[in-house]
Amino acid sequence: MFRIIANVFSIPELRNKILFTLGMLAVYRIGYWVTLPGINTEALTSYFSAAGGTSSAAGKAAAFVAMFAGGSLSQATIFGLGIMPYISASIIFQILTAVSPNLKKIQEEGPTGRQKIMEWTRYATLALCVFQGAGYLMFISGSGIGGVDAQWVRNPIWWVTAISMLTAGTMFLMWLGEQIDRHGIGNGVSLIITAGIITAMPSAFMWLFENFNPGDPNKLDWMSIILLALGFVGVIMGAVLMTVAQRRIPVQQAKHTRGRRVFGGQRSYLPLRVNHSGVMPVIFASSLMIFPQIAIQGLAEQMRAAGGTGWFTGSLAWLAGSLTNGQFLFVLLEAILIFFFSYVWITIQFNPEEMSKQLKEHGSFIPGLRPGPRTAEYLEAVMERITFVGAGMLVIIALLPQVIASSMRIDWSVAQFLGGTGLLICVSVCLDLLQRIEANLLMRNYAGFLGGDDASNAPRIRGPRG
Repeated sequence: MFRIIANVFSIPELRNKILFTLGMLAVYRIGYWVTLPGINTEALTSYFSAAGGTSSAAGKAAAFVAMFAGGSLSQATIFGLGIMPYISASIIFQILTAVSPNLKKIQEEGPTGRQKIMEWTRYATLALCVFQGAGYLMFISGSGIGGVDAQWVRNPIWWVTAISMLTAGTMFLMWLGEQIDRHGIGNGVSLIITAGIITAMPSAFMWLFENFNPGDPNKLDWMSIILLALGFVGVIMGAVLMTVAQRRIPVQQAKHTRGRRVFGGQRSYLPLRVNHSGVMPVIFASSLMIFPQIAIQGLAEQMRAAGGTGWFTGSLAWLAGSLTNGQFLFVLLEAILIFFFSYVWITIQFNPEEMSKQLKEHGSFIPGLRPGPRTAEYLEAVMERITFVGAGMLVIIALLPQVIASSMRIDWSVAQFLGGTGLLICVSVCLDLLQRIEANLLMRNYAGFLGGDDASNAPRIRGPRG
């Protein structure tokens, strides 16, 4: 391992890319501490700390948004919105491109069309920043939180300044991600999200240290720590397996005879990912489950405060209790939504007719199947089956931290690293980063992270002289 790391930093181009990426991430973390003017930091920190450790809808919403905001939601910094508006705008245009013939035609124009869609995505990001920034400031300035000093709540100049700073922070993060894509290594936006998720690990270790006491039955003992460590390793192994798992469809090239020579006839395979939709179904399902939680729990609290009785009040109280993290009804509904969005995303992203057409144009075919509609039907049937398996694995990894948090009474800051959206994002981004570094090493005849002998010591084949 140390020899491989030494090989990485012995290549000037690869070393400069890694150092540039680390420098940009350091700039992102510096902005994490730049607070907006007029913010009551103590009130915000106490509110989000109390909400983040509960299974309420507010706690889940705070944890979900903070995951994409890099943990700066409770401090109201210039990066308070994080990169989430840009992600939302990208997803919106990705879906619109799949369902709109005009946008699809623009995208098929090549680099010019993709540049035009990227420009529209940036404008949509700007609009979402203004909208989400105003909503976030209205939320933290409420009487229940008191996150904004009273002298600034009714000042229009402060509102314009604060929304402008939040918008500028998100646009700067978007630019930062593009610079990493251009001059660094890895996907810039994904690395920024991953950096924000990983920064929560010290607080998780601190919670384990503070709650470790083998002599107290209400605290964690050695067996609990060992089980948590084994669960962490097992979930990461499952996430890696799910990310790289493929269903390989054999593909045969047709033979072409030109004169006395025969070309083609090679046999290859078409890789279909088991988890083709990635982490998107979990994101959609988690965000959608927040709204009924907030609405039902808020209505139940109002009915309880008004002294309401009867079957309606009792039903609301039961439903509010069942729609909390780790409860059977909540887990069942979120599992159904993950399956639903997995198939919806596959319908949007996977086009078997287009794939069958490309195979036919390149003179390739699947053995035993006629090129054309029969091949498209076969690819669609295979994708539906493996999507069911991939969605089932997503359900297990996504809902595992909720079950552990409720059954073992583990804080959410620790349970979130035993599965969920954050872990899936970190695993996918780390695998992509390792593959890119691996490609750079193998291109220069160095051994990579995945094993193998150092190719620089292998004997070279000499060509013919003269």
